[in-house]
Amino acid sequence: MTETVLKELRKRIRESEHMVFFGGAGMSTASGIPDFRGQAGLYTVSEEESPEYLLSDECLRREPERFFRYYREHMLYPDARPNPGHYALAELERRGILKTVVTQNIDGLHQAAGSRHVLELHGTVARSYCVKCGRRAEKDLIAETKGVPRCELCGGTVRPDVVLYGEFLPSGVFDEARREMEEADFLLVAGSSLTVNPAASLVWRFGRRRDGQKTLVIVNYDETPYDGEADFLIRESAAEVLPALVPEE
Repeated sequence: MTETVLKELRKRIRESEHMVFFGGAGMSTASGIPDFRGQAGLYTVSEEESPEYLLSDECLRREPERFFRYYREHMLYPDARPNPGHYALAELERRGILKTVVTQNIDGLHQAAGSRHVLELHGTVARSYCVKCGRRAEKDLIAETKGVPRCELCGGTVRPDVVLYGEFLPSGVFDEARREMEEADFLLVAGSSLTVNPAASLVWRFGRRRDGQKTLVIVNYDETPYDGEADFLIRESAAEVLPALVPEE
């Protein structure tokens, strides 16, 4: 990223009236959480079944012991901490520039960094609930138990409040994210391949209304289906790029 591009992006961010961020797994790799297809990702782990099955509602119903073993081993990173990219977004929100963080991640690192208006499209590992009575469980219940975690009130299975394969995204969160995209004048996308739908389709809601007064920035190592719509493409680490985009006060 050249100094000229950096200055222009800072200028546009400073002048933005409704900036929105959309992020994926690449936002958290610098925090030690591997993405699905990257080095040490789920697709590099040798298993008899695919991650799509082991993290599905079907596996949870049919083989709960197996589901929770895999979930604990590959989805929980209690030692992960926010990286500079997360803190940069929190700072932009603090200044009133960034209105919303829309994330595909379930790690809760945006909130840990200080972001307040976060729309978690796929839920979060920080919450769990009983499938029988609906009672919210203690935050670390799944991580601190073995086998199938049970509700202390009714004995039902306690599951993570995340969207599993085979389940629909929560309509309320998705609808709010769609409205944010339509109202945005600056959309910053980072760490997402933009191939996982329906979440990635939200970027189309921004792009289809481009009128020359909107800016789309994509920060991602690999190509995405929306590269042709972007005003700026940056093939660098989100954890390094985002702090550089924060305008000086």
